[in-house]
Amino acid sequence: MEINALRERSLGWDAIMTEVTKIDDMKREMEELRALVNTLLTIIMEEADGVQSGSAQPQTNLPRIGYSM
Repeated sequence: MEINALRERSLGWDAIMTEVTKIDDMKREMEELRALVNTLLTIIMEEADGVQSGSAQPQTNLPRIGYSM
């Protein structure tokens, strides 16, 4: 009986550690996704105002109608 109790206790600890590992992995993935979203939003904002600020090159040899960025 004592061996089974020790086994259950050790398995319980492994289960807790597995849950902690999953939570840590999820937190790490969330931080990576947050950084990706911030990068994409920065790129979108730079593209949107690129022509007005003069940092984007105008496409002069293309017709003005039918193209969007």
